[in-house]
Amino acid sequence: MKLPVRILLALLCAALVLAAPFALSAPNMLEDAQWELIDILDADESGFLSFLIPSAAAEVVEEESTPGMKPNPALFTEDGYEDDSIRVQLESREGDKDLIWRIAWVEIASPTQLRTAYFGKTVKSDTQNKISRLAPKMNAVIAINGDNYGQEKAKHSFVVRMGEVRQQKLNKTKDILIIDENGDFHTFINSAGADTFAKDTGHTIVNAFMFGPALVKESEVVSIKREYGFNPEGTQPRAAIGQLDHLSYVLVIADNTTGSDKEGVTHQQLAKFMQELGCREAYNLDGGNSAVMMYNGKMLNNKMGQERDVTDMIYFATAVPPEEWEQ
Repeated sequence: MKLPVRILLALLCAALVLAAPFALSAPNMLEDAQWELIDILDADESGFLSFLIPSAAAEVVEEESTPGMKPNPALFTEDGYEDDSIRVQLESREGDKDLIWRIAWVEIASPTQLRTAYFGKTVKSDTQNKISRLAPKMNAVIAINGDNYGQEKAKHSFVVRMGEVRQQKLNKTKDILIIDENGDFHTFINSAGADTFAKDTGHTIVNAFMFGPALVKESEVVSIKREYGFNPEGTQPRAAIGQLDHLSYVLVIADNTTGSDKEGVTHQQLAKFMQELGCREAYNLDGGNSAVMMYNGKMLNNKMGQERDVTDMIYFATAVPPEEWEQ
């Protein structure tokens, strides 16, 4: 390893240590510093950084997912989108102080319309993997960020995207969301039972997320532990997805009027809101500057700060091919 890289590594490590006391009040600061370390790791041919800080290791996946079917531009309105295969209704609700709830109600005809896109390495890459760019590229009618967990090879992760197993290691401190071949949600507290789900039920795991926490399970609000990662008791923008009924879902962003990445809700507040919306299962996704909802090429939430690169997203696509559009 060249001397300048060693010096930079030492400075970044020192910054992480000094920033630790502020982790609860500004969790994104430590997260962003970790991504900087990941970039240095990728350029480190000696392996010294991997030895010194193994938690910064990253799995690089270059390929991108297959896009969904192109939606009919004429069917987009300010309130939503509807064709013979999908119905999206948009809603905004004011909360306390500067809080705004961005809500998208989604009904689809086939579970294949609930899709994910995986993009692998993200930070400071040439591909600029931001939801604002990726959603139109994947022909999403409506899209929301995923869990941004797929590339962290050093952490025990249970990651499946569109039937492809990316990682399959349990972390008993994290909750898992599994989406099966029917488009149904299954949440597993502390990962318990996730590894034997397919064997026990005969279902196929199409998508699996390991970020969390689980917010609603079997229509009941989950009591979230203070020790759960991702600053559960901090108030910041949050993203969540929930299942209401068979092939019926809701996407939610806890937004604010200021565009700040530090004003929003706690995980427990988000869980209560998802239950109030009627979710029988609901799951927290990546938050802060990663929390983005895209519709018809437009970002629905306020994002005055820098939108973060992500590893993946969840989106809903139409099943009506362009040749069947009404003229």
